[in-house]
Amino acid sequence: MKPLNAEESRIRASRKHSGPWRQWGPFVSERQWGTVREDYSTDGNAWNHFPFDHAHCRAYRWGEDGLAGWCDAKQYLVLSLALWNGKDELLKERLFGLTNGEGNHGEDVKELYWYQDAVPSHAWQRMLYKYPQRAFPYAKLRAENTRRTRLDREYELIDTGVFDDDRYFDVTIDFAKPDPDSVVMRITVANRGPEAAAITVAPQLTFRNEWTWTPAREKPSIRRLDDHRVLTHHRVLPPLALTAYADCELLFCENESNGPALWNLPDTGLRYKDGFHEAIVRGDRGAVAADTGTKAAFIHRITVPAGEERSVVVHLGPANRGGEPTPPPTQQECLNWLWQRRAEADEWWNHLQTALDDGEKRAVQRQAFAGLLWSKQFYHFDVRRWMDGDPGQPPPPVERKRGRNEHWRHFAVRRVMAMPDTWEYPWFAAWDHAFHAVAYARIDPDFAKRQISEFLTDDFIHPNGALPAYEWAFDDANPPLQAWAAWRVYQIDRKAKGSGDLDFLIHVLNRLSMNFTWWVNRKDKDGHNVFEGGFLGLDNIGVFDRSRQLPLGGTLQQADGTAWMGMYALSLMRIAIELALHWPVYQDLATKFFEHFLQIAEAMTDVRGCGRGLWDEADGFYYDVLRFPDGQAMPLKITSAVGLVPLFCVETLEPEMLERLPAFASRLEWVFRFRPELAGLVSRWNEPGRGDRRLLSLLRGHRMKSLLRKAFDPNHFLSPHGLRGLSRAHRDRPYELDLGGERFSVRYEPGEGETGLFGGNSNWRGPIWMPLNYLLVESLEKFHRYYGDDFRVECPVGSGQTTTLGGAAAELRTRLTRLFLRDERGHRPVLGSNPKLQRDPHFRDHIPFFEYFHGDSGEGLGARAQTGWSAMVGKLLFPVGDTVAAPIGAEPAVEAEP
Repeated sequence: MKPLNAEESRIRASRKHSGPWRQWGPFVSERQWGTVREDYSTDGNAWNHFPFDHAHCRAYRWGEDGLAGWCDAKQYLVLSLALWNGKDELLKERLFGLTNGEGNHGEDVKELYWYQDAVPSHAWQRMLYKYPQRAFPYAKLRAENTRRTRLDREYELIDTGVFDDDRYFDVTIDFAKPDPDSVVMRITVANRGPEAAAITVAPQLTFRNEWTWTPAREKPSIRRLDDHRVLTHHRVLPPLALTAYADCELLFCENESNGPALWNLPDTGLRYKDGFHEAIVRGDRGAVAADTGTKAAFIHRITVPAGEERSVVVHLGPANRGGEPTPPPTQQECLNWLWQRRAEADEWWNHLQTALDDGEKRAVQRQAFAGLLWSKQFYHFDVRRWMDGDPGQPPPPVERKRGRNEHWRHFAVRRVMAMPDTWEYPWFAAWDHAFHAVAYARIDPDFAKRQISEFLTDDFIHPNGALPAYEWAFDDANPPLQAWAAWRVYQIDRKAKGSGDLDFLIHVLNRLSMNFTWWVNRKDKDGHNVFEGGFLGLDNIGVFDRSRQLPLGGTLQQADGTAWMGMYALSLMRIAIELALHWPVYQDLATKFFEHFLQIAEAMTDVRGCGRGLWDEADGFYYDVLRFPDGQAMPLKITSAVGLVPLFCVETLEPEMLERLPAFASRLEWVFRFRPELAGLVSRWNEPGRGDRRLLSLLRGHRMKSLLRKAFDPNHFLSPHGLRGLSRAHRDRPYELDLGGERFSVRYEPGEGETGLFGGNSNWRGPIWMPLNYLLVESLEKFHRYYGDDFRVECPVGSGQTTTLGGAAAELRTRLTRLFLRDERGHRPVLGSNPKLQRDPHFRDHIPFFEYFHGDSGEGLGARAQTGWSAMVGKLLFPVGDTVAAPIGAEPAVEAEP
C-alpha cells in the first residue's frame, strides 16, 4: 500500500486537528467597499456610501480587501500586493470595477485576473494579474459604460487599448507554506512589451482595524527590525516576522481613515491608510513613517527588460519558536519550498484526475477547482452592532432599524466561507452556498460539510427557521437546496472515506426540519402546497419582479417554488432514511417528508380538479399562475426554466433498503393500496432481475417526455453549450401582458440583461446557467437508473436520433464542458470573439468561469470569476461513473449515485 501523498497528509492532519494547515489562506475579498456591511447611510445606498474612490484612504469596519490577499482565518493580519507602473493615478492595491449605477449592466469588475492553481490545505496557491504599462483607464471605463445602454455590450478593459502592442506585465503571485504557520510569497513580473519597463512591486502587511471600533482593544503594531525585516505585535497572534530579500525601501503607515481628505477634519498627524499611495505615486514622504505602524510595505523598484521576468520574494512566519528568536530562512530555502509545494500540488492533482486522460480537460478542471478554492473569504458581519453602532462612534441613522435586514438582529458571523465571487459577490448567497458545497466535495469534503453545517447554526438561521438569502436582503428566499447539497456531500464523502458522517446528517436534518416548516408556514399562504417563494434565485426570469408587490394585489403561485419544495421534501426524506438504517426511530421523519412530497405532487398536478394545478396539458409544460383576490387565476405562459425545475424532483428507493425499514415501507404500501390517486403520482415498475425499485418524482413518463421535448429542442432550450434559461421561441414571440394599466413583456435575451430587474447585472431570459444544467444532468442520470435503456427520447429534437436518458445526460455534459474547451478552430466559446483572448499564447489558456453564458454563442457573461457555481463544470468533466479520489493508501470507491 502506497503512503499518503503530501497534500493528502496535510488534509488528514487538518481533519484530526494535528496540523492547522487551514488557519492561513487566500481569505481576502477583492472588494470590501460598496458592501452592505460597510454601508452606514440613511438611504441604504451602499455603492454611494463607500465608493471605490474612498477605498485607498478610508478604513473598513468589517473586513479587508486587497490584491492577491492572504490572511489568517480571523483576518487579524493581511499580506497583499501593491503595484505601480509609474503612470497610474492610484497605487494598485485592489481590483477596480464599476458600481451598479455606473455599469450598463450593473456592477462589474474591470480587470483581467485568473485564479490558476490551489490545493485544499492552501499549501500552494497561484493567481495571475495582467497589469497595463499605460495609465489605467479609470475615467474612460466609467464614462463609456455609463454612456452605453442595456442594449449595448459592456466596455471591457481589453477594449480600451491598454494591452495594444503587448505593453503590459503578467504578474504571477505564488504562495507556498513551508509549515502551517508560515508562508512564502513570490511575485513574478513578466514584461510582455517590446521594450524595458519599470514597475514598483510592494508586498504589504496590514492589521485589520479593530481598535477604532473597539477603543478598549489593544492596538497592534508592526515595527522595523532592520531594512529587510519587520516584526508584528498583536493581542491574539504570536509575533510574526515579514522578511524581504531584494533591495527595497521599508515604509509604514496606519490603517486608519484619512479624515482631512475625506471629510475635511483637522489633521491629527497620523500617517493614514493612503500613506503608501501618497509616497509612491505623489512623492509625499511626509505621508509615511520610517519605523512603525499598522501597515508596512517593502517597496521594490525594478526594471524588467522586454520579454524577460523578475521576481520578488518575501517570507512571513513566526519570529520565535519555543521562546527562541527564529532566524529568517534564506531566499534559496524559500525558492525550494515553492518548488516543492508546486510539485506536491501536481502529485495531488494527478491522483485526483486519474480517470481523466485528456490534458486539456485536466487543465480546465484544475483551474475551475482552483478558482473555487480561491473563493474562500473571511466574512464578518454582526447585524445588531451594525444597527446600534460602535462605542465612541457616531450612532447609525435611525432609518436602518426599520430598513434592510431589520429582522436579523441575531445574525453574527465571523468566519471563512466560500463566496460566489471575490469581487461582484463578496458575500454568501443561500443557494450558491449549496452548489459550492457539492463542487467542494470532490476536492475537499471536510470543508464542504463545514460549509453546510455552519450555515445551519444559530449564527445564521433565524429563530423562526428562516435561512438568510444574501446580504442585500436576508429576508428574501433562495431555492431551498441545502438538503440536496447535504445528501450529495454525504454520499461523496462516504465513498471517499469508506464510512458516512452520520453526525453531520443528524445536525443537517434537525436544523433543516425547522427551515422546511418555515417554508410551509410562510410561503404557502393558502395551505394548498403551492408555494409563493419570492426571489427564488431566478432574478428576472418572470414577467414581474417576484420579490415585490404584484399588480392588482395578485399572488404568484410558482412552478419552480413548488417544485423546489418537492425536491426539498425528497432530499430530507432520503436523509431520514439513511439515519433510519441505523436508528429506526427516524422512519417517522422519513414518512413525514414522503407524505409532504405527495401533497406537493398532488397540488402541482391538480388531481383534485380544483383548478389549482400548474401543469398545462395542452402545452405539455408547467407555468406560474397569477391568482387575484377575487379567486380568478391566470397562467403566465412563459416557456422558461421555471417549468423545467420539476425535473429536478426525483429520488429512487431500492428494495433492499425498504426491507430494512418496515414502518416506512408499510406506509408506502398503504398509500399504494388505499390512496390510488396519490399512488398514481409514484411511478412503480417491476423490472425482472432488478427487483422492485421505486421512483418518486413529480413526473410520470408522459410529462417527463413532454418537458424533455422542449428541453432538447434547439428552437426552445437546447443550445450548443447547454440549456438556456428561456425558450428561444420567445425571440420572435415575446410574452406580453397588460395588467392594471401596465404593460409587461418577456422576450428571449441570450446575452446581458436588457431590463433593470434586480439591477440588470444578471439575466435569466436566455443565457445558460451552470447550476440548473448541472441539476438536470444529475436528474436524468437518476431517471435512467430507474427506467433503463428502453426509455428513449429524441435528442436533439428534430434530428431523428433517439437516446436513453443517460445518453441525454451525457450529451448535456458534453455541451456544457465544451464551453471551456477549444473547438475545431482552436477557440474557446467562453472567451467570446476577442482575437487576443482567443489566440494570444499569453491569454488563450487562462480560463474565466463566468456567472452565466450567452445562450447562442456560449460567451462568458456576468461576474467573470463566479467560480462558486461555474466550478461545477469541474465535476462534470469527470467521466460518468468515475471513482472518487480516495487517499493513495485506500482503495478507490465509485462515487455514490445521485
